[in-house]
Amino acid sequence: MFGIGKAGRVKETSPVAYDPEQQKPVLRCSICTGEQVAGFQDIHSGKFEEVMLIRDQADLQHFKKLYGVEEITKIY
Repeated sequence: MFGIGKAGRVKETSPVAYDPEQQKPVLRCSICTGEQVAGFQDIHSGKFEEVMLIRDQADLQHFKKLYGVEEITKIY
């Protein structure tokens, strides 16, 4: 789904389907390393679907724009 672009950045090949009635956008954050991964969490089961690695604010803005998300919750 992802490939490394010329500048070492992650580039997407196709967006993941997102159902706002069944899923909520979240940032899964590591307490130890600080790594952040954007994705969607199923509201009923809590299952997390990883979409993209967030390295900086530009990546987060790209994720929000790509999926039309205004607010994103952090989970640890």
